Amino acid sequence: MSATSFKTENNTFRKLISHGLSYRVPHFHPDYSWTENEWEDLWADIMGVVQADGGADHYMGYLVLQSTDNKIFDVIEGQQRLTTLMLIILAALKNLTRLIAENNNPENNKQRMDQIRQTYIACLDPVTLKTRTKLTLNRNNDVYFQNYLITLNHLSQTGSKESELRLNKAFEWFAIKMSAYTKIAGGDEGVTLASLVESISDRLFFTVISVADELNTYKVFETLNVRGIRLSSTDLLKNHLFSVLYGDKNHLHEMKVLEDRWEAMVTSLGSENFPDFLLVYWISRHAFVMQSELFRTMRSNVTSREEVFELLQGMEEDMNTYLALTQVESSQWPVDLKEYIRDLHWLRVRQPFPLLLAAHRMLSASDFERVLRNCIAISFRYIVIGSQPTNQQESIYYSVAQKISSGDMSNAAAVVEAMQFVYPSDDEFRSAFSDKKISATTSRCVSWKNRYQEMVTILKVLALT
Repeated sequence: MSATSFKTENNTFRKLISHGLSYRVPHFHPDYSWTENEWEDLWADIMGVVQADGGADHYMGYLVLQSTDNKIFDVIEGQQRLTTLMLIILAALKNLTRLIAENNNPENNKQRMDQIRQTYIACLDPVTLKTRTKLTLNRNNDVYFQNYLITLNHLSQTGSKESELRLNKAFEWFAIKMSAYTKIAGGDEGVTLASLVESISDRLFFTVISVADELNTYKVFETLNVRGIRLSSTDLLKNHLFSVLYGDKNHLHEMKVLEDRWEAMVTSLGSENFPDFLLVYWISRHAFVMQSELFRTMRSNVTSREEVFELLQGMEEDMNTYLALTQVESSQWPVDLKEYIRDLHWLRVRQPFPLLLAAHRMLSASDFERVLRNCIAISFRYIVIGSQPTNQQESIYYSVAQKISSGDMSNAAAVVEAMQFVYPSDDEFRSAFSDKKISATTSRCVSWKNRYQEMVTILKVLALT
C-alpha cells in the first residue's frame, strides 16, 4: 500500500464534526448494535476525563473513513462509537429542552441548544441553503434517526425495528445519566450540560485513517492488528454483495435472503473466525490469494446476482466442514476422524484446510479419511521433524485442492500421488528424527527420542500406501 493511499492523524471529536464535514454510515453496513454494557463503559470513560481528578483525555480507538472529496466521509469502521457520541449530544439537547420547559433560564438555554445543534448535529449548506445533518445512518436506521432522534420526537413503539428501539433506548439512557450528573454537580444545570458537551468534544480523540477507495480500506483492515478493524473487513464484502443485488426488481426480497443467510453463517462460525473461513473457502474452490488481496479478488469475480447466490451456496456447503476442522470437540464427525483432527491441532498446522474442504466436498468418505491421514503424516514428517519451509507444501496443497474442486482429481490415490513431492522418504525422516532437537520451552515439549517407538507406531498407521 503506497504512502499516498491513506492519511492518518489524531483528531478530537470537535475537529471531526466541525468545518462543514459530514459522515454517513454506508447503506448496507450493520445496524446500531451497542447495548448497556458498551454505554456504561463509554460513560465511565467520559466521567474519567470530566471529573476534577480525571485524566486529561481519552483515546477512542481507530476510525476508518473513506472519501473522495474530504468533505463527506463514509464511516467504514467506528460507526457504533460515532453514533453513540451523537446520541449523547442529542441527550444533552433533550435535557436543555427540559430546562426550557421548566422555565429554568430559558433564554440562555435556548441559545446553548441552538449552538450545540449547529455545531454537532446539523449545519446550513452554503450552496443549497438547506440544513444538512452531520451524520447519516444506514438504510435500516436513518429514517428513525433523522425523523425522531434528531428532532427529539417521541418514538412510536409499534412496528419499530429492534435496532431503532436500541437507538431510542441509548438516547434515553444517556439523557437520564446526564440529568443525574447535572443534579449532582450542582449550580446552573444548563452551564453544566454545555460544559459536559465541550469536554466530550475536546477530550475524546480518535486515530483517524482516511482512504480514497474500498481496496485501500481493505488493505488498512488487513494491516492493522486490531480485532474490530479486522472483523470489519468482512463487512466490505457483504456491502459489495448487497450492492450487486440492489436495484434489481426483486432486490428487497433477495437482500433480505442474503442478510439472513449471511448472518446465519456469521453466527455459526463466530465473527472472529469468519475472515479466516472466507480465505480457506476461496482457496479451496478457486485459486490461491493472499488475505490482503481477498476482497479485490472476490469483488472482481462476484458481479452478478447469480454469482452472489452461487457464492452463498458454496460457503454454506463448506461451513460445516470448516467448523469440524477448527472446532473438533463440537463436531458430529466420527470418533476416528475427530482424533485425526486433534492430531492436526496438536501439530499446529492449518495449511491443509483448503485441500481438506475440497476433499470432503468431492471425494468419498473413505477417500477423505485417507487424504486426511496423509496430511497429518506430511505435516509431521515435513514440518515438525524435517523443519522444511512451508511455502512448497502450501503450493502443493492449494494446487491439489483446486484440482479436486474442478473434478480433475476424483480419488485419494490421485491426491496422494500429487502430494508425494512434499513427503520425505523413510530414510530422510529417520535421519531428521534422530538429529531433531526440541527446545525445553516449547509447548510441544516431549521427550521425542524416548517416544520413538510410539511415533513409529503412529507413522505406520499414517504412512502413505
